[in-house]
Amino acid sequence: MCIVNTSLRRALGLLSLLCALPLLALAEDRFEAEPINYSRATPVNAISRLQEGIENGTVALDFDPQSGYLKPVLAALGIASESQVLVFSKTSFQNDYISPTTPRAIYFNDDSYVGTVQHGNVIEISTADPELGAVFYALRQEQTGRPEFVRQGHECLQCHASALTNNLPGHVVRSVYTDAKGFPLFGAGTHLTTQSSPFEERWGGWYVTGTHGAARHLGNTLARATENGAEFDPEAGANRTALDPRVDAGRYLTPHSDIVALMVLEHQTQMHNLITEAGFHTRMALRDQAVMDKILNRAPDILSESTQRRIASAGDKLVRHMLFVDEVELDDPIVGTSGYTERFAALGPFDGQGRSLREFDLESRLFKYPLSYLIYSPQFDGLPEEMKGYVYQRLWGILTGVENTPDYLHLTNAKSRAIREILLATKPGLPAYWTAGQG
Repeated sequence: MCIVNTSLRRALGLLSLLCALPLLALAEDRFEAEPINYSRATPVNAISRLQEGIENGTVALDFDPQSGYLKPVLAALGIASESQVLVFSKTSFQNDYISPTTPRAIYFNDDSYVGTVQHGNVIEISTADPELGAVFYALRQEQTGRPEFVRQGHECLQCHASALTNNLPGHVVRSVYTDAKGFPLFGAGTHLTTQSSPFEERWGGWYVTGTHGAARHLGNTLARATENGAEFDPEAGANRTALDPRVDAGRYLTPHSDIVALMVLEHQTQMHNLITEAGFHTRMALRDQAVMDKILNRAPDILSESTQRRIASAGDKLVRHMLFVDEVELDDPIVGTSGYTERFAALGPFDGQGRSLREFDLESRLFKYPLSYLIYSPQFDGLPEEMKGYVYQRLWGILTGVENTPDYLHLTNAKSRAIREILLATKPGLPAYWTAGQG
């Protein structure tokens, strides 16, 4: 005979409910509920701070008859025009204005993404919020004394909180076969583009300026629907150093859609999404543990095995991406056209030997020192301490060779040592054992 006391019975019942949470993960309201409260929470990010500056009079955005608020918004956010990439597939809510002759322009820095189309009514903005993940805004292209960034909800989340972003608010870089009018040929398939994507799946519906050797991609090409999918000529889009002649480059801030900027964009968007996932899952796990601690009368200062497993699951995914475990190796050098490579690398921070996590390789890999520069970002710093502590412990174990697994063979002893030294010189808030040299 088995006797279960009332408290334990209640706990087991709740545990059954909590174990079912992954089955509910596809529901959007998991981030609309406690502890995230996505739509109800007050954002604190680059755009909310910019809006605050507009309202208190410390920031002024001058309206330009040609580009509207685009240039002052980029200047206020510190986004370089060299980051410009152009997408001509109709995969935005401003589809009516997008075509192979009038592509949508996207500009970005470490935190924010700004999209604009020719003759469009609004500037589209998304930004990485330390608490809320990707937050979306629209700024009307109408001259006014007080421009307003209006937060967007369901219309953006239909795509930006879907299976493409693991059902959390996130950013998407998508590759699609695109016809002569800019319509995606969805019957031919689509590709979510990340640092792990093979070149032959990248940049469908995007313009690409730069050289990449023998590799071929989907960029710069128009496709024709066939019974078996789509037909296109990859040779026609390869190694272009100028925009397609159909595009009036004078209507854009630069005559480029830089290949290096595209590759950084692909790493960065997925990195933002994984930081969001790590933060959300940790906060949800801590919420669930607090409920169980109360029922079982447990000390709240000790992480349960279940909570530790949930933190480790999301943290491990983040660490792998940070260290470029799944990155596709390059067969030939990559050379951009816009000056983005030099502009990005100059941002630092640098250690005493002039080394930086932003230093490019572009011969066999994207970066010379494969640890994501977004470790410096406010979004990373805003992770719950439990998750940040786990990530730092994993990084230390991997970079010191204590954790020796085949996944990290690309991190030679010399590279691992260099990354540790760069972080020790440039990253505030590292755990004490990093400085002491022991884990």
